[in-house]
Amino acid sequence: MPEPLTPESFRADLAEFLYLRPDEVDLEESPLSAGLDSLRIVTLLERWQAAGADVSFVDLAERTSFAQWWRLLDERRGGTARADT
Repeated sequence: MPEPLTPESFRADLAEFLYLRPDEVDLEESPLSAGLDSLRIVTLLERWQAAGADVSFVDLAERTSFAQWWRLLDERRGGTARADT
């Protein structure tokens, strides 16, 4: 069973695909500007769906920052988004 989706795991997932440390991920950055292509986004999406987030590729594509992605993922997993992520 996949690990639950948390702000820390979200940041760690992004860092893995951006070849950064989690603390280097700028949540205000645009996913495309940061270097994510559609294949990496789909791979992340599948990981987050397996962790219980009910989101689609289109849902993510409509948002322009990692912070917006987190707020969506948090809402769709039944949590409340934290302002510090």
